[in-house]
Amino acid sequence: MSAGVLVRRTVRGVTALRGGRTWRPTPYQAFGFLFFLVMTLAYWRVPLCCDAGQHAAVVERLKAHLLRPRHPMADLPGAGSAYYSPYALAEGALARLTGLGGWEVVRLAGPVNLVVLLTGIARFVRVLTPRPWAPVLALAAMTLLWGTERAWWSGYLGLMSLTGNLGYPSTCAIGLTFWAWSLTGQRARDTRRVRYVGPSGLRGFAGYAGVGGLYGLVLLIHPITAVAAVLGAVALVAGWQRRWDRAVLGRWTVTAATALAVAVCWPWSDVLALAGNDSVDGMHRVLYLRLAGQFWLAVAVGLPALWLRGRRSARDPLVLMFALDCLVVAYGWVSGHYTYGRILGLTLVPLQFALAVELAAPRPWRAGRRVLGWAAAAGACLGFLAVHAGAVVPRALDPVGFAQPPRWPTYTWAARHMAPGEVVITDGYYAVHAIAGYGPNLAAPAWPDPSLDERERLRRVADVAAYLARDSTRAERAAIARRYDVRWLLLTRWHPVPEEAVVVAWSRRTGEVLARVGSRNRR
Repeated sequence: MSAGVLVRRTVRGVTALRGGRTWRPTPYQAFGFLFFLVMTLAYWRVPLCCDAGQHAAVVERLKAHLLRPRHPMADLPGAGSAYYSPYALAEGALARLTGLGGWEVVRLAGPVNLVVLLTGIARFVRVLTPRPWAPVLALAAMTLLWGTERAWWSGYLGLMSLTGNLGYPSTCAIGLTFWAWSLTGQRARDTRRVRYVGPSGLRGFAGYAGVGGLYGLVLLIHPITAVAAVLGAVALVAGWQRRWDRAVLGRWTVTAATALAVAVCWPWSDVLALAGNDSVDGMHRVLYLRLAGQFWLAVAVGLPALWLRGRRSARDPLVLMFALDCLVVAYGWVSGHYTYGRILGLTLVPLQFALAVELAAPRPWRAGRRVLGWAAAAGACLGFLAVHAGAVVPRALDPVGFAQPPRWPTYTWAARHMAPGEVVITDGYYAVHAIAGYGPNLAAPAWPDPSLDERERLRRVADVAAYLARDSTRAERAAIARRYDVRWLLLTRWHPVPEEAVVVAWSRRTGEVLARVGSRNRR
């Protein structure tokens, strides 16, 4: 977070021996620390759900084989999977050193990611303005000003969404993006010339290479966030870099080349192979279906603030950033590459941060700014009550009945019977997204993966459907079980247990049954 304030006081007594300086926290340090405590507790009180099973599975595979992990969710080769990023490798190394499981590591990653995010916000806002309350208002706007319908997706930084995705790689990548933008903005505003030779020139180029390395790291950790990160970098350089010559062009070329080199040289995955891949576009179409309800507060209150910045300078970086993001989001809709809609969360940042900078201006305010301030306060209250209150207000203390975060069941009761790597077939929606996070493999991966031929995944999905069909014969089921070395069935209470299966455990909460089939994997 931003640096504290040192205040000179009258020196008396023994205080004179220490120079009379007293440290005071900045407003952002105080509110940021409070936000860190509240958000960490909110994240830890809710069972992990949704994509958390995928990320826990990644940790489990790296825990088993750090240098050559298998596919995150199935007994398949994992070479080239974009899930095996430097972020995941650090989590896997932690799991190997401590013996923690994938779910525990993902939960512990939440506070770490939150520190990266909070410090990144402080650094970036300080590049935009020196006003001390601007980072506080930016944090409030970023977490509360969205819409009146819940927007729950990886990379969305609303208060409600953070209770689910705080431990995801996307949150860390966004925090690093803010850091990268702050460093980019500082250099774009620096008009001093840096020579190609000499100690000062070398230091200058090393700094630009470091910024490029940070963008490359974002690309490896969360590729779609890197799209927004690059757009922001372009906006900052185009908006603030006033003079161009060979030295300036050379420095930014070093930045771009370093980012590309970091991505290309990473041995665990080929992130550049994702360009043009459409295997996950279909599942992201839903991002475009409820834009008005999910984002209207940010647009209604933030757009006037952004318009004011645009009036002052058509090259304002936040204005350019918002325009570029909107173009990419529109391209995703028109082209059918709906995955680009994943940058919608960062598309709101120029609106939210422009509003924060405007409202952090010293008083007295003119009438227009007062109206904007009241509109922002009303919008934040409306967003909190309509969507986000349940994220931080426990149900036991809730007098109204706010909407709560999802509460998915856990599968510790089943995982204790299954050895890591054993194959399971399940018909449950929650189980198919969660069970691989405990170490077992699925016969058919739940999500498309660009590193896996989609035809192979769909073939496995069809075989699993055939196994679970009510009219399947024992011989047909045995053939599929042998093909994928299936050891376990995890079935909902609506699905009958096959005659050849032996029930081992069941869940009192969901009624799901764990049954053993086939012979033990001896590979």
